[in-house]
Amino acid sequence: MPRPTGPPCPEPPDDDLEYLHRGRRVHHVTRHRGFDATAFGQLLLYVPGTALSLLVVLLVSAGLKAWLGLPTWMAPTVWLASGALLFHRPTEDLLARYLLRLQRPMPDEYARLDPVWQEVTARAGIDGRTYELWVEDSEELNAYAAAGHIVGVTRFALDRLPSSQLAAVLAHELGHHAGGHVWVSLLGYWYTLPGRAAWYAIRWVIVYTVVLTSQLSWWATAALVLLIGTLTYATITLLYGLPLLLLITPYLTAAVGRRAELRADRHAAVLGFAPMLTQVLQSMHAAETEAGRRPTATAGPPAEPGLLTRLLSTHPDYATRVHRLRPYLGQRR
Repeated sequence: MPRPTGPPCPEPPDDDLEYLHRGRRVHHVTRHRGFDATAFGQLLLYVPGTALSLLVVLLVSAGLKAWLGLPTWMAPTVWLASGALLFHRPTEDLLARYLLRLQRPMPDEYARLDPVWQEVTARAGIDGRTYELWVEDSEELNAYAAAGHIVGVTRFALDRLPSSQLAAVLAHELGHHAGGHVWVSLLGYWYTLPGRAAWYAIRWVIVYTVVLTSQLSWWATAALVLLIGTLTYATITLLYGLPLLLLITPYLTAAVGRRAELRADRHAAVLGFAPMLTQVLQSMHAAETEAGRRPTATAGPPAEPGLLTRLLSTHPDYATRVHRLRPYLGQRR
């Protein structure tokens, strides 16, 4: 990306982050993107949804052939090839701006962010210009790794975190890119979109039809429920139970997502940012605990998240993440 013009970046005050890449030769690794076990698990979980999406696309293709005379292979081919656009830089810019609500860093923000990013990528042996830096206008501590080259942080993290802790957050996001978690999730989301859209449409039609028939008579509702049950059983039998996998996929996806977060934490720790990342996690935990203690309109303490909520969480609890970082706390780079 073109670098904004502005005054030279000052050294961050009150910080122990060492800019090791300055004045030294940085050796970039040949392959800085991998495909770890977590990414492979994510890929497997998207297979049933992608298969159902392909079925939906084939049905749409058959309709287009009957209506417009288009070749049957055209819609599936275009759909499969469209995944490459997700890694097209202009398309990524559109995703960052309009889907993730990110902004290009202003000159002063770039002057603050770029040296920290260069330190992280220098330790990893990666050319920092491979990725695009973005900022979200948010007062929450958060960061993002998205598409093929997007790395974003919130303005709160940019303004409030010392450089060493900001570097730890960026190293964590770089770990998602290096492990292949980001592109697998993006492709999985894209290729399962037709199946999800068809499911939402079918569910809306079923709910609307049941409500409509319930206003007529009870026997019409019973007949409709019997018809829906018969069609559902026939569909599950015809597809060898594949739709049933979609019921447990969200829980498995969340479990793999928690594993991906631990892998990204480990990536930051190996680069020497374990103490800083631990500080960030402890600060986030303290902030959430304090927010939970604030008085609310409802009486009583805030309820603990239920079992299903914990199973659907894509991030491990803070205690688990800090515990996994302990073996790296004595390491410095």
